[in-house]
Amino acid sequence: MKFEIPSLPYAKDALEPHLSAETLELHYEKHHKGYLRKLQNEIDGKPEAERELEDLVRTSGGDVFNNAAQIWNHSFYWKSMKPGGGGSPTGDLAKEIETYFGSADGFRQTFRAAATGEFGSGWAWLVRGPLGRLSVRSSSDADNPVHKGLTPLLTIDVWEHAYYVDYRNERGRYVDAFLEHLVDWDFVARNLDAAKRAEVREG
Repeated sequence: MKFEIPSLPYAKDALEPHLSAETLELHYEKHHKGYLRKLQNEIDGKPEAERELEDLVRTSGGDVFNNAAQIWNHSFYWKSMKPGGGGSPTGDLAKEIETYFGSADGFRQTFRAAATGEFGSGWAWLVRGPLGRLSVRSSSDADNPVHKGLTPLLTIDVWEHAYYVDYRNERGRYVDAFLEHLVDWDFVARNLDAAKRAEVREG
């Protein structure tokens, strides 16, 4: 199988002023595509080269996992944002957010704490568990919810390369901009709907 990096879902300057074109150029072209090159070098000529990317994320370890997961994580991260995003969820998603976090503000506070509190490099996630419960998790380095059998609905990258050009060491300011101006709640709602449909099929 030939692994590929999906195109960005928007122009590199589309998230300005909250994330600059320079940040997206470095992050997407150098870091994201760099993980693909490393993965290809790791698995070239091996059975892993014929497997699906998500399967590698679920079952592999070591450098294969690290690079496969970082490819998957970044592709999901780009889709978690959109120009003119942010604000609060609506519809069924808003009801579920209220059920598990008390309110949209309660979710934002919980998510912000996870994103700013992750020591070193990593991610913060909104996930859906096997019983349908929504929760916020953080993960270190390349780790992600897929590897733990959870369904990711939203993520933010808190590796320094995600924000240092624009925010220097002020991770909290970057997280606030993500929540207030960039989150694509439609993407989150689609992920939630897909998870519920899959649960019905499997049930």
